[in-house]
Amino acid sequence: MKKLAVISTITLASVVAMPAFAADTDWFVGAGVGYQEDNIKGESAQNGEDATYQLRGGAIINDHHRVMGTYSYMDKSSQNMFLASYDYLVPVAQQINLFAGVSAGVADSKIAGESSSDFVWGGQLGAMYEINDNWSTDLTYRYLDQDYSENNTKIDYSQQVVLSVDYKF
Repeated sequence: MKKLAVISTITLASVVAMPAFAADTDWFVGAGVGYQEDNIKGESAQNGEDATYQLRGGAIINDHHRVMGTYSYMDKSSQNMFLASYDYLVPVAQQINLFAGVSAGVADSKIAGESSSDFVWGGQLGAMYEINDNWSTDLTYRYLDQDYSENNTKIDYSQQVVLSVDYKF
């Protein structure tokens, strides 16, 4: 299952990123902080709410397509998440875009001493505000289905609300 998750993530990122080399492309890096809630059920069920911290990078292609790789960390579940994402950007004002997209990747979570790396997938939507030519900020809601299931404990899904800042170069 782990190999399938890694192969799926790499394939998604590769296929979606191919047009980036032949189009009008703005590359970016950024960071974010927000709230994450994991729905944890079973023997080791716990309150799954905590802060999440993210580092990300990617490309905006032809002003309407964004491909991105994200690393996310949540302390409560000792969760490290690696995601590949695609968003479609819809301009609604001169400096504001709304977006919706899909994500897939791997989450390594540790609950009650049991660690597991599992496939995650889901979608996100939000708004992007372009501060100037180089800086922008996003407010994102993301829902992710998780496959963690160890010792009668399961992470069913995660929800995130994240505020991030990106630098385009």
